[in-house]
Amino acid sequence: METGTTGATEPSDGVDGRSGDGPRWTGLPPGLLKVRRLLLVLWLVPPAVAAGVLLALFAGPAWAAFALLPLAVLAWGWVMLGRNWRSWRYAERADDLLISRGVLWREETIVPYGRMQLVEVTSGPLERKFGLASLQLHTAAAATDATVPGLTPAEAERLRDRLTELGEARSAGL
Repeated sequence: METGTTGATEPSDGVDGRSGDGPRWTGLPPGLLKVRRLLLVLWLVPPAVAAGVLLALFAGPAWAAFALLPLAVLAWGWVMLGRNWRSWRYAERADDLLISRGVLWREETIVPYGRMQLVEVTSGPLERKFGLASLQLHTAAAATDATVPGLTPAEAERLRDRLTELGEARSAGL
């Protein structure tokens, strides 16, 4: 399945003690997966072709088979990028933002709204070309800075405005 889990609640698996009425998780848009796979192809196919041609010319056709190694890495990376993309999700709760990611090593970051100092939206040239933006959350502790990559610009701006509003309201009560 190549779509995010927008608005879906996480089912209870009984392993981590969460019930089915937990936070509403939102997955990342498929545009991020497209960009990452495009970069993978751009980084691995030209060296594979160049290595194949050079090996065939200077070492013989049998040695040109070694040029298939980058293509094997490409196939493996293609699958891994899909798994990684599906693992990213975030949830807005009453007092904090949850960010979950990771396939083999799961990492969950909880950023309390009152601790946020800066919420910024960034979008590089490639991200803009594919209609994506990243949301960066800065807190006082450098270890708790968090990023949500590959959002649509409208969702990133909505989230930035909401988190800023909630952060101001929560920090005013300190």
